[in-house]
Amino acid sequence: MVPERQYRTPLFDAMVNLAESRKVSFHTPGHKSGKGISTRFRKFVGPKIFTIDLTTLDEVDCLQRPVGVIKEAQELAAEAYGADHSFFLINGTTGGNHAMILSAANPGDEILIARNAHKSILTGIILSGAIPRFFPPSFDRELGILLNVTVDGVGRAIAQYPNAKILSLTSPNYYGVTADLRAIVAMAKRREILVLVDEAHGPHLHFHRKLPVSALDAGVDLCVQSTHKILGGMTQSSMLHLKGSDIDHPRVVKLLLLMQSTSPSYILMASLDLARMQMATEGEKLLSKAIDLANDARDRINRIPGLSCLGETDLRSRDFFLDVTKLTICVKELGLSGFEVSAILNADFGIQVEMADLFNILVIVSIGDRRDDLDRLVAALGSVAGRRAHSQNRRAFPCLLPPQGQQFHLSPRDAFFAPSEYLPLSKAEGRTSADIVTIYPPGVPVLVPGEEVGASAIDYLLSLASYGARIDGVLELDEPQIRVLRD
Repeated sequence: MVPERQYRTPLFDAMVNLAESRKVSFHTPGHKSGKGISTRFRKFVGPKIFTIDLTTLDEVDCLQRPVGVIKEAQELAAEAYGADHSFFLINGTTGGNHAMILSAANPGDEILIARNAHKSILTGIILSGAIPRFFPPSFDRELGILLNVTVDGVGRAIAQYPNAKILSLTSPNYYGVTADLRAIVAMAKRREILVLVDEAHGPHLHFHRKLPVSALDAGVDLCVQSTHKILGGMTQSSMLHLKGSDIDHPRVVKLLLLMQSTSPSYILMASLDLARMQMATEGEKLLSKAIDLANDARDRINRIPGLSCLGETDLRSRDFFLDVTKLTICVKELGLSGFEVSAILNADFGIQVEMADLFNILVIVSIGDRRDDLDRLVAALGSVAGRRAHSQNRRAFPCLLPPQGQQFHLSPRDAFFAPSEYLPLSKAEGRTSADIVTIYPPGVPVLVPGEEVGASAIDYLLSLASYGARIDGVLELDEPQIRVLRD
């Protein structure tokens, strides 16, 4: 039974009450409840949104030092998610990942990091001065994607780096594939290793029994979730959750004071308050609908010749679990890349997918989708497949393995701040990277500051770019330029 207090939205209610009081504002923001906003902006979005674009005031509390309605809203979030402490984030999970790493790691600490981490985890490493010890996740050659880490793989990493006392995981990954967190956390705790999880794509997992276990339910110490990615939060709104006493709560608070804006968006925070209430009070019902829509679409897509959609049975014997609301649709049998199918869907059918890679497109089915949305997607995919049925121009795409295990010459922090220069990526073999270089999305680092630039990394990046991927972390000139340490 849902506790009655979970129906409360203390921050949002206080904001509405203040807006309706029609007090005269001689404080920021300068648009003064919308009176100074561009007419075009106001006509498009309506006037009310500007009346709750507020600043730190007694009535609506202060994110930097919450004592009133923000404090209550965060406490309700902790109760709803099963955390001891929850914190509203207004710089997305990127800012949360920075704070998470800094909360656990000191300069020189060794931290085990699965090599499917988002680049924001590596930025946290640079800021903290910690030393990453990378280990590989599993790779699926049929789909051409990184799956996640296995229990055995984590065990080998722990044995290989006995001085590491922090483990950083990404679960679920962009494709909805989760690690066996219960087993991994239990193993780590037996060795007194802190477990941090970038759970950007899993803010909904706790609220439905048919979804993989959430990080908090598995017993991790800290996790960050992108409420805006899957639930009803607005873009950039996320949460950081702390559980247990192994990580110092006051330190987390102090680091968030350093990392977050002193002028936070109250609209973003209100969306977090409301998204928590929505999940706590009707999350199971809303997610049941999304799960049913996704599973029905998956079944129909799998019946379209030339297409296949990743399902739970594909992972069941492999140490992984699947968030079924993610549809990873493999299109390579059509003789088209995922990048090409994504562009066709957008240009010809008015359908925008979350991301594409060489073999796949990725679709997120959320509580905001309706059956006619999925019908439109399935029909469009059937049309694309039908066009290709008799095509003579069917290309075969290579399976490009992400490079693993390059040599490190400096810590990421030392390399990032060291004297550097730019070179064409094609001519950087043997040099030491000074930047994080990724294919974006999903933003998994191919090169890390301090890592030797190998031929495999260059070939991987340039090959994917030739098919339409975007390289992030380089200068886009006539050819990509990478920042490397000076000789």
